[in-house]
Amino acid sequence: MKRTYILAIETSCDETAASVVVDGHDILSNVVASQIENQRRFGGVVPEVASRLHVEQITVVIDEALEQAGLTPADLDAVAVTEGPGLVGALLIGIHAAKAFAFANELPIIGVHHIVGHIYANQLVQPMQFPLLALIVSGGHTELIYMKEHGSFEKIGGTRDDAAGEAYDKVARVLGLPYPGGPAIDRLAHEPTAEPVDFPRAWLEKESYDFSFSGLKSAVINYAHNRKQKGEALVPEDVAAGFQQSVIDVLTERTVRAAEAYHVKQVIAAGGVSANRGLRTSLETAFNEKGIPFTVPPIAYCTDNAAMIGAAAYEMYRAGIRSTLAMNGNPSLPMRSWNDA
Repeated sequence: MKRTYILAIETSCDETAASVVVDGHDILSNVVASQIENQRRFGGVVPEVASRLHVEQITVVIDEALEQAGLTPADLDAVAVTEGPGLVGALLIGIHAAKAFAFANELPIIGVHHIVGHIYANQLVQPMQFPLLALIVSGGHTELIYMKEHGSFEKIGGTRDDAAGEAYDKVARVLGLPYPGGPAIDRLAHEPTAEPVDFPRAWLEKESYDFSFSGLKSAVINYAHNRKQKGEALVPEDVAAGFQQSVIDVLTERTVRAAEAYHVKQVIAAGGVSANRGLRTSLETAFNEKGIPFTVPPIAYCTDNAAMIGAAAYEMYRAGIRSTLAMNGNPSLPMRSWNDA
């Protein structure tokens, strides 16, 4: 049986990435040129800077991905690229590179939703079991997605304000921690000296699967300001531990309750925040107790990468989904089920 080779490209934010994935799960190469060191001096991602760095790196990472895979363009079956959501300038660099490559080599092109890519990063670990529930936690998204089959996406819960990753970055700035804030807070929260500050949890309505982190973020900011006004020392480890525990408690409770209500066969976590040690441990413990299989990708595939785009594109390729050379970057691309696209 012929295998399917897909070159995947990801440039939605501040990583320039290319990967060759076979049959949606075998990774022949996964090249990522990170901009963290460049963006750290600004305390976050500057879109114009990100776009310029993508221009410098895009052909380099594509060539390296093919070289590591030991393939030529003639060996490929398709090209996949992140279509959105993301920073529009960053998206356009990847999309135009993918379109040029596809046109020059007479290959079909597949536009992939960035969050769908994060979901399918789990397919790189083991086959999905349907129906399943996906918890998406990243800098721009916190959502619960119910999937009854490949390409079926039903949003049953989401954040009403800040995404979890966004709250992490804002709290990190208050504590004087470097960008990105998530790993720094996770590290401090695990310090043996940490005595967690008791911050509030936003449970919302009892029947809701939605999240809210704006109030928690404000509580942390107010706590820090009050300590400063009183001339009292702020212990970053204690604040980080308390903040993180509040986020984890809400994410875990909502996910467990939704998994039981929808009678899923598997729960998966995806997105940059799913690399958080505290969250991974909490979800693994909770679903072990419930007897529901839980999967989370290796940390390298939680953050933005192209292998996840290739994994999603393979299922789209099998379903006969193709894009055209008229594809454009869509920073607000909605997540639609493939049979509705």
